[in-house]
Amino acid sequence: MSELVAAMPFAAGLGVEVSAAGKDEVRGRLAWAPERCTAGGVLHGGALMGLADSLGAICAFLNLPEGATTATIESKTNFFRAVRGGHVEAVSRPLHVGRTSIVVQTELADAEARPVAVVIQTQAVLT
Repeated sequence: MSELVAAMPFAAGLGVEVSAAGKDEVRGRLAWAPERCTAGGVLHGGALMGLADSLGAICAFLNLPEGATTATIESKTNFFRAVRGGHVEAVSRPLHVGRTSIVVQTELADAEARPVAVVIQTQAVLT
């Protein structure tokens, strides 16, 4: 699964880890680190969105028809709680797999399994 992250240099640089990847579900995590934080030691929303976008892209990629590629065309994030340590677990699942678009929902939770954010993104299917 490390090859999926390695194909996305930003995700690799951010520290995204993928633990499971299939058409129906992609799981991964991002560890808290000071360089990923905003003021007050809170994990930056951009880091959380980077994790969600990376796993969502993998989920969309695994649902593509042969020979197609994908690109994010829309992303909506709702944040629920700050992360001040530990790590964030994320799970991406397809909500819609169509001929021209794939919609993926990614749920993020902290190390205590409390909701951190939900991201819904639309990926274009590029043939």
